[in-house]
Amino acid sequence: MTDELDYSKPIYSKAIIDFITVANEYCLFFEKVDKYSADDILQYFQKIAPLLYLKASILPFVDVTDESFNERFVTEEQWEEIFKALRTKFGPIDVYHTLNITNDSEESSLSDNMADIYQDLKDFVMLYQKPFEYSKENAVSEVRRLFHQHWGIRVVNALKTIHFTLYRNEIDQDLSDLE
Repeated sequence: MTDELDYSKPIYSKAIIDFITVANEYCLFFEKVDKYSADDILQYFQKIAPLLYLKASILPFVDVTDESFNERFVTEEQWEEIFKALRTKFGPIDVYHTLNITNDSEESSLSDNMADIYQDLKDFVMLYQKPFEYSKENAVSEVRRLFHQHWGIRVVNALKTIHFTLYRNEIDQDLSDLE
């Protein structure tokens, strides 16, 4: 009996493979974030965030056959380590304000956003690497759900803030009310 993979299944689609590549690059960078300057981190995020958003937005819907294969891997300690390293690097530029769904202003944090995105992507990459198709189904379904509900908006908000931070001296002053 052979355990051949059926690459015609949605869990092996080009969209998913492309997303794994970008998600894995994000995770590898943030696992070494203590080696980079704040400016390096902002410039990296500025480049990878649009790719993450685009690749996640085209992930196909995947039916989950067995939800018991869903797992989380990133520990609170791992998340905290990345968060603290980022917060230390960013200092006063870490905190910014966004509008929530009811158009009320709320405080946000680049460090918190980037660490949250890391956690969801790392959990996805780790689960997808498991040798079971059930694990791959859960990985895609969960990262897609979390993109819609959680980290997609964090990518957008952080990217806007990073754009203003990197180009603050070049931005059209008529747009200053958007900060």
